[in-house]
Amino acid sequence: MLEELLIFTRGGLILWSSCRALGGAALLKGSPIDALIRSCLLEERSGDAGFTKDAYALKWTFNNDLGLVFVAVYQRMLHLLYVDGLLAAVRKEFSQIYNPKRVSYDDLFTETFRQLHLEAEARAEAMNKSKQQPTNPSSGSGAGRGPAGKKLGPNARAGGGAAGKKNSGSGKDDSDGDSGKEHNGGFTANGTVAKGGQENGAIKDSSRAARAVVVDNDGKENGDPNDGAFDVNTLRKKTGGKKGGGGGKKNDVKKAAKTEPKKVVKQMRVWDDKPPKNEKLDFTDPADERGGEVIEKVLTNQGDSMMDKDEDLSSDSEDEEDEEEENAGAGQKKKGWFSSMFKSIAGNNVLEKSDLQPALKALKDRLMTKNVAEEIAEKLCESVAASLEGKKLGSFTRISSTVQTAMEEALLRILTPRRSIDILRDVQAAKERGKPYVVVFVGVNGVGKSTNLAKVAYWLLQHNLSVMMAACDTFRSGAVEQLRTHARRLEIPIFEKGYEKDPAVVAKEAIQEATRNKSDVVLVDTAGRMQDNEPLMRALSKLINLNKPDLVLFVGEALVGNDAVDQLNKFNQKLADLSTVPTARLIDGILLTKFDTIDDKVGAALSMVYISGSPVMFVGCGQSYTDLKKLNVKSIVKTLLK
Repeated sequence: MLEELLIFTRGGLILWSSCRALGGAALLKGSPIDALIRSCLLEERSGDAGFTKDAYALKWTFNNDLGLVFVAVYQRMLHLLYVDGLLAAVRKEFSQIYNPKRVSYDDLFTETFRQLHLEAEARAEAMNKSKQQPTNPSSGSGAGRGPAGKKLGPNARAGGGAAGKKNSGSGKDDSDGDSGKEHNGGFTANGTVAKGGQENGAIKDSSRAARAVVVDNDGKENGDPNDGAFDVNTLRKKTGGKKGGGGGKKNDVKKAAKTEPKKVVKQMRVWDDKPPKNEKLDFTDPADERGGEVIEKVLTNQGDSMMDKDEDLSSDSEDEEDEEEENAGAGQKKKGWFSSMFKSIAGNNVLEKSDLQPALKALKDRLMTKNVAEEIAEKLCESVAASLEGKKLGSFTRISSTVQTAMEEALLRILTPRRSIDILRDVQAAKERGKPYVVVFVGVNGVGKSTNLAKVAYWLLQHNLSVMMAACDTFRSGAVEQLRTHARRLEIPIFEKGYEKDPAVVAKEAIQEATRNKSDVVLVDTAGRMQDNEPLMRALSKLINLNKPDLVLFVGEALVGNDAVDQLNKFNQKLADLSTVPTARLIDGILLTKFDTIDDKVGAALSMVYISGSPVMFVGCGQSYTDLKKLNVKSIVKTLLK
């Protein structure tokens, strides 16, 4: 049963609703159409086949020329087959009567929709009946017969299978199990030898000297039981050896192994023939009483963090773009000014999918060369195609430039955060409530969580906030010492309990300690974990559910490509599955690291934002504490499309 069919403009004006026009339908639970608009249409996922929300399934189509959206909602379990056809028919009929000055079509379109709905249901029912008709049983009567039409006995089939198995065991053919057809070692289905059987079954290599087994019509094997064994004399002749020759070689090998010298231990290099000194190659700083290194305190004197600087687009990139445009213009003039002008004027005004495919294919390849995940690039191109299909192309406008403009708008919309996360403002709000602001850093192994946690701490210190670190990576050796080093350099407190402790309990005690000491921010460091590691993901879910942090930051590498989709998908999925509360806490923001190593391969930022819907809040771009900056959305978009 169709729950609702809604027609509205891209500006949000509802023109016609089946619930309002026909009456008798209850309001949809959970606002599935609002969820579709937020999660799909506004996030450039309109190229998807469908959308599900709770118990509902939704499908949609567009009239891009008129700016109309048609959405059908039905029960998820019903799998209605006529929805696509109904949407196409409704779009066609409604587009003919649409008037931009009219805002209500209840009296004009209701009867038309009722007729279209009945016709679509009738077509679907007729299709189901045709599919349910039984197939002709005579089509399978030839099964089990040989090439001459004679019925084969079970023994013959078994014999053919045995032959196929023996042939596949010889290592000559990589059989896929169809032993009765092609890979039967030269035997036909009735057990007789094929014309090329001797040649195919011949022994070309002595190491594969298994003789062919001939199967008679009764399915029995003929031949000596020792067939298929290796002939040792033949092997010796082929290798040119003599009796006992192999044994002599083995003895020589044993003697050589006995006379092998012992491994030389690496020693210190001696320069200028000077006598060696009994010194250790250890240039580390002396240790203090706790066993930690004596680190020079740097306070907050390394300069302003790049987070507080507005990054301008470089003029070099703009000059490069101007040069590219000039070169492209010169190339077009070579092709012929009149022909391009004629195509612009007399070309097809209404864009079709076939017209967009070449430009979208080139755009997809360009995005993938910038390290955008293939799945994300494909979905983006489908979404752009859905938004352009049916639009009228203006005169003197090329399809490639139209597609480029649409993609640029889509990328800007995706990378711009849907909700503003101002950490400094939120810290002040938590401070007024008498609680510390808690940030948890999560991610896979080796992406730089601890280093970038220290960069965030440095940035917060510059804004006169008191910060405390919580060493909750109780899994990796050296993790606590690494965080302790950063804490000493920045002169901030650290809460630690050592190793092999429950990280959720350590984080809880750290938050309690910060509350007593009136610290403004608690930065929680966690162990790196792969997204498939069930025990560690369960421990992370427990830490988040127990402590309820204000912000969960996913730390990811800018170097990652297709794996970004898998990492974020599975992190969010595990946090949702393992949550003990009805509303699961997922990833709130992204910290992108190693951004200074990727040149123009900036696609990881797009992949992560697209798949999670979370904004990139920090970008790590170096090794010092000041190397933390904001994501410049316009710069990223220009780099992706360059």
